[in-house]
Amino acid sequence: MKITHARVIQFTSHPNIAYLELETDSGIIGLGETYYSPKTAIACLRETIVPILLDSDPLQIEGFWRRVYDATHVAGNKGVEMRCLAAADVALWDILGQHLGQPITQILGGTSHPNGVLVYNTCASDGYAQGTPGVPRKAWTAGTPQYDDYQAWNTDAGKLAKSLLDMGIRAMKIWPFDPMALVNRGQTISWPEVERGLLPFKQIRDAVGMEMDVILEGHGYWSLAPARRIAQALEPYKLVLLEDVMKPDNLRTLAKLRESTSTPICASELLMNRYAILDLLEADACDVVMADITWAGGISECRKIANLAEAHNMGVIFHDCTGPVTLAAGLHLGSHTPNTWMQEIVRAYTLGPYRDMVDHTFEVKEGRMRAPTTPGLGVKISAKAHKRPDCVVTSLIG
Repeated sequence: MKITHARVIQFTSHPNIAYLELETDSGIIGLGETYYSPKTAIACLRETIVPILLDSDPLQIEGFWRRVYDATHVAGNKGVEMRCLAAADVALWDILGQHLGQPITQILGGTSHPNGVLVYNTCASDGYAQGTPGVPRKAWTAGTPQYDDYQAWNTDAGKLAKSLLDMGIRAMKIWPFDPMALVNRGQTISWPEVERGLLPFKQIRDAVGMEMDVILEGHGYWSLAPARRIAQALEPYKLVLLEDVMKPDNLRTLAKLRESTSTPICASELLMNRYAILDLLEADACDVVMADITWAGGISECRKIANLAEAHNMGVIFHDCTGPVTLAAGLHLGSHTPNTWMQEIVRAYTLGPYRDMVDHTFEVKEGRMRAPTTPGLGVKISAKAHKRPDCVVTSLIG
């Protein structure tokens, strides 16, 4: 079996996501995905990834991974190169699963979570995090259910927490301190600003008590002193995680934040290979590891990242605030990995555009989500989506 063709599928309603299809001479098509700066990603795929893939055996995934990693070392194996490698890696795992007639979870060695992976809801709305500078985004107009969770927690986070619990989701993530950070680049925060940021957490605890696990998203905006102030102020609300309050650029500084709070530190979707994660762990800079499978080198690399976390007695979270392929890959690897702590979901996506893009329905039952059970990734761009007027297909050959 050989790879004979490669193409990218995009939807202008969500232009930041580029779906990669790798087609073989046996008729199997593997699906991958990459998110952010799609024009740059498509150029990298065409120039760097696809020439290595064409006419090659798609089942030799580890060897392919290393060839691409070595071929792109001049760029430091970060950024667009790793994201494109990740997209191809996921597509190759999809091909392998279809070839063997088994879901990726089983090929990895089976499940460690037979009832599914625990999930938390990132309280965003459709269209959140879909902006690349210079790339306009049209409003999503499909008739699927919509959840404006971003507006909800900015209005009444307690009411939102009740809504999530009614759906069986027992963990949520919000980011009420972001507006304060954007005022002065995260260098200071006053006590009145802290009080404003605490309001949603007060609403959640007043409404549902300790029934809801709550995570603060920091988006890497803060320097050390205000990050410590925020962490200190949040301790009475017993958050389960502080995620990326600071960027993981200086691991020694991040370790100082960890030392100053009893709330566990989660880091970081911004680190894009096992070597960066190893540095994070050796610096004692986090308590839980997070990785994005379609940023950090794909299933092959994130499996190694999860193993590193396990060797340090830490859990791992797989990030998804982007697309359905990322979520499906996270569920497969997360189902297999014994130290999976949670899988990130955005119900505004899973109950909205994901249902219009792919042929798999992602469902939460009793706070958990199962990986698709059909061979390979178990997710394909739906026939209906292919016929949409905003569907654009770009060949990567020639």
